[in-house]
Formats: sequence, structure tokens, C-alpha cells
Amino acid sequence: MWGVNMKRYLVRKIIIYSITFFIAASLDWLLPRMMPGNPVSLLVSRFAQASSGSYAQATQATKQMFDYFMQAFQLNVPMWEQYLIFWRNLFTGNLGISMFMYPESVMKIIISAVPYDISILLPAILLSFWLGNKAGAMAARNKRIDSVLLPIFYILTSVPYFWLGILLVWGLSTRAHILPLSGAFGYGMTPSFTFSFILTYLKHWILPFLSLFVVALGGWAIGMRNMIIYELEANYSKYMDSLGASQKLIRKYAYRNAILPQMTGVAIQLGTMVAGALTTEIVFSYPGIGYILFQAIMNKDYPLIQGCFLFIIIGVLIANFVVDILYMFVDPRVKIAYEEG
Repeated sequence: MWGVNMKRYLVRKIIIYSITFFIAASLDWLLPRMMPGNPVSLLVSRFAQASSGSYAQATQATKQMFDYFMQAFQLNVPMWEQYLIFWRNLFTGNLGISMFMYPESVMKIIISAVPYDISILLPAILLSFWLGNKAGAMAARNKRIDSVLLPIFYILTSVPYFWLGILLVWGLSTRAHILPLSGAFGYGMTPSFTFSFILTYLKHWILPFLSLFVVALGGWAIGMRNMIIYELEANYSKYMDSLGASQKLIRKYAYRNAILPQMTGVAIQLGTMVAGALTTEIVFSYPGIGYILFQAIMNKDYPLIQGCFLFIIIGVLIANFVVDILYMFVDPRVKIAYEEG
């Protein structure tokens, strides 16, 4: 059974994350409205270009459409009222209708994009964390390997996600013609669980995944390498060595202690990787949240911008909360400290 202090810790964490969500969501509502221009004007102009008739008729129809959409998207009311409407709709699960993809609902658009984000982010985070920590620990134990791998790690972690994506497109797609240039599957194909679709989906998945995986790998490796060196120089390692403990056992304890700060780093890395995924999806025209967000910003689509950022905010906060809870179980000292007060 969890102690009273543990429950207090969880309650305090929930309050902190709730305040963070409130501030982030408020900024999510405000920032799109600070963009110059009126989003309804862009929406109406697309309809006006498709209409026919005299100039006077077109002008009258444009004015009527402008008034209709201003009222439909509730942009004709004061800002403070728009803010209250935003929170009311949010708590009822209504993210509104997209202006750019009118009349599609924002929730439907986001739900259709989420699987593409998960398919590249989750494997990139988990595999880069596991392999990066293993590579960093190996480099820390062997100076010859370290002299070769450390410069590579520094180069990888300093490369921007989008720049690596452009290099991968140039090398493996434009020049070598090994992998597809953009998109999530072949043009003209319909998503299905057929072998041909899965094969083309995996071909399109490789480049966006690599651009995220490779950069994150370098960061994890450097962190683990430095922590292993620190742990091997700690007093407990020297004491175990003086008692005649094997180097394998000493390295095992060093790795277990070094992995703890890396677990904390997962929470920080999540935000960085999500931002990297946004730019990566734009480079590859990958139909995830990042690519949709880019289209929404270009078209000043308030509801879609808010919906995309809300998904990112909620996803990062939940992931950070889970990491905080898992850290207590990974490090028994933290759990005991909260249980005993």
C-alpha cells in the first residue's frame, strides 16, 4: 500500500501538471490570434475564386459569406468571450471545425494523423534510448572504442532533425533512388492491411524514423558515457574493487546507477523529439500532426492550430507524468523517501 506521503506526492504532481496545462492551453488559444490577418478572409477568398457571376454579385456573396463564417467560428464576439467559449468547448470535447479543411472537424483530422506520429515517435524514442545507452556504456569501458565513437556521438547530437532529414532525402531518395521521397504511402493507394500497402508504408516510414532516431541516439550515448565514467570513479566502485569484486559486477552496478539520470532525461527529451518530429514531417510531407500544423499555420486555421498544439501539450504532459511515476519504481531510494516522509 502506498503511504500518505506518496499520495501527497501524486496529488502535488497532478496539481502542478494541471496548472501547466492551463497556462499552455491559454497560450495555445492566444498565440494564433496574434498572427496578422483574418483567417475568415482566406476562407472566403477560396470560395469567391470558385464562384461565377458579376462583380456586384460576387462582392455581395463574399460579404454574406464573411459575415456567416465570422459568426459560425464565433470570431465576431469579444476576445474574452472567445476565450470562455474555447474552454467550454474544450471540456465538452469539441475542438471545432477546420477552416482550411472545411467542413471537416478538427478532432477527426487529428485522430487520422495520430497513428502516423506514434509510428515514428514511439520506436524512435524507445530504440534510441536503449541502443544509445548501450553504446555509451560500451564507449565508457573501452578507451579505444571511446576515441572513435565519441566524435560520432557529438556530430549526431548536434545535427538538427530537419537538416538530417534533408540529407537523407538527398542521399537515399534523390541520388540513390532507394527510398521514396515523401508521403506515408504510395500515391493512389488506399490504407489497408494488405501486404502491398504495408510494404510501401514501411518504405516511406524509414527516412522520417531515421532522422529522429539517429539524432536522439547521439544524445543518449553521450549522457550514458559520461555517467558511467562518473560512477566508475565513485567511492562505492573503488570499494567494490578493493574487495575483489569482478569488473563485470562493478560495471553492472555502475550501469544501474547511471541509467537513473537518463530516465529523468527522457522527460526533457520528449519535448525535443516532438519538436523534431514536427519539422521532420514537414520535410517528408508525412501526414502527421506536424505536417497538418504547418498547413494550419500557413492558412491561419485557428481551430486546427489549437487542436494540434493541444494534442502535443497533452501528449508531452502525460508522458512526463508517467516518467515521474516510473522513476519512483526505478529508483527505490525515491520511493522509500516518499513513503517514510
